[in-house]
Amino acid sequence: MFQQIYDPVNGSLFASALCAMLPLLSMFVMLGWLKISPHVSAAISLLICAVVAGFIYGMPWATVANVGVYGAVFSVLTVLWIIVNAIWLYNLTVRSGHFAVLRDSFALISDDPRIQAILIAFSFGALIEALAGAGTPVAIAGAMLVAIGLHPLKAAVIALVADTAPVAFGALAVPITTLAQVTGLSFEELGHHVGRQTPVVAAFVPLALVWIMDGKRGLRQTWPAAVVAGVAFGAAQWISASHFSVVLADVVGALASAAGVMVLLKFWKPTKLPADAFQNDVTKQAEHIAIGHSRKQLMLAYAPYLLIIAIFTVVQFGLVQKWLGVGTFKFAWPGLAISTQEGKSIGTMFTLNSLSAAGSLLLLAGVISAMMLKVSARAAVETYGKTLVQMRWAVPTVLCVMALAFIMNYSGQTATLGRWLAGTGSAFAFLSPVIGWIGVAVTGSDNSANALFGALQVAAAHETGLSPALLAAANASGGVLGKMISPQSLAVGAAAVGIIGQEGLIFRKVIGWSLFFLLMMATLVYLQSTPVLSWML
Repeated sequence: MFQQIYDPVNGSLFASALCAMLPLLSMFVMLGWLKISPHVSAAISLLICAVVAGFIYGMPWATVANVGVYGAVFSVLTVLWIIVNAIWLYNLTVRSGHFAVLRDSFALISDDPRIQAILIAFSFGALIEALAGAGTPVAIAGAMLVAIGLHPLKAAVIALVADTAPVAFGALAVPITTLAQVTGLSFEELGHHVGRQTPVVAAFVPLALVWIMDGKRGLRQTWPAAVVAGVAFGAAQWISASHFSVVLADVVGALASAAGVMVLLKFWKPTKLPADAFQNDVTKQAEHIAIGHSRKQLMLAYAPYLLIIAIFTVVQFGLVQKWLGVGTFKFAWPGLAISTQEGKSIGTMFTLNSLSAAGSLLLLAGVISAMMLKVSARAAVETYGKTLVQMRWAVPTVLCVMALAFIMNYSGQTATLGRWLAGTGSAFAFLSPVIGWIGVAVTGSDNSANALFGALQVAAAHETGLSPALLAAANASGGVLGKMISPQSLAVGAAAVGIIGQEGLIFRKVIGWSLFFLLMMATLVYLQSTPVLSWML
């Protein structure tokens, strides 16, 4: 059995943390500054991670390789299967011509592309995140933004930044469920705390979106809609998580956000943009939308996305989960026996949930959508093949990144970083969200980051005298802000808008927003640990 050591460099936690940072720093530097392609950056960072695990942390080379394969295989169902099927479903709507109808319907709500971006990326994206998660909203919202005329790079950035506040309650609050399991704290208590953190950031996200899209002019002309969307979402998420339902917090928030904007537009209109405002045909299209779209055409255009919502809702029922569970197989990953520094065995169970996996449910939605949209079986298969070609560089990126994440986790590198940050005393309340941010930046999943660091946050709380529920919730809330810089998310965003290979450029566009919102969240959590804002909890 391999036993982790968290301070392998001469017993120094600080020196060990510097070594543990190398894989992450190398990836961020290559993506953000050296402009190396993402799959190459991920492969080199994976090699660096393996070297650190083998030479510094003493993990046997055969175990390093085995853990890397474990991570890569794990990513197939949890990431790639979802991404491919989500983009395939979108491509089906494009091929059938119904996506153009959907685009027109958003223009009917408002002919201002900035308002459309808020509704698509923030409100509609939050609804998809609430039910599916795992990169699905980035893929769908990004593609939809391109369809209404946005530049692909701008569409990817907006979709990534928008997919922040909903993530902690994504997939019907699975990250909160996981956090409760690993910490032993109450699910409701954790949900209440997260529901008093992420809504504050949510209120500002739509303002960031219009700034990204149109700078100062966009902020000046559309701030009422941005404020209504953000505040309505945040307030509804807060109320639902605190008094109604933690599981439905994102659903309620998304619907409240869209409804708030639509009501506002009955009484207020943004300043009319010049026809060439964005050097695309968005506003021109809006002037002569095919009003002749029938009710049936509009329903068909929305059908695939309504179908996603319906399917992911139905599978939450216990009886359906029991049926789908027939296709679930669990087994210990062969050849792995790992324990913590304290001697506690680390689980290496692999779950093959072939029927209930989010990707499988998206595949089902795609098959039914193809029939509803009258796309022939041959055309659907051809579209699937083209989708795989479209994803050809995103696949190795995700495989390498997940292999890296698993090697960091199982060798002890990630725990080293967490424990080093936890040694800051009462100031740890400020750094607590940073740990969640690191976890999601590496794994691409708030659920995984909670599983990884949830117990550490509680242990640090006991050592520092801080609230365990506050710090555990901060892990989830801070983690959502690392989603936009995660290599998996970058790969999804680039693939969805058709700019594969430009993930580094997307990273440079979103890293500033990620750090800005992280600073906001860290400050909020710190103040919540003091009498200044403790009343919020």
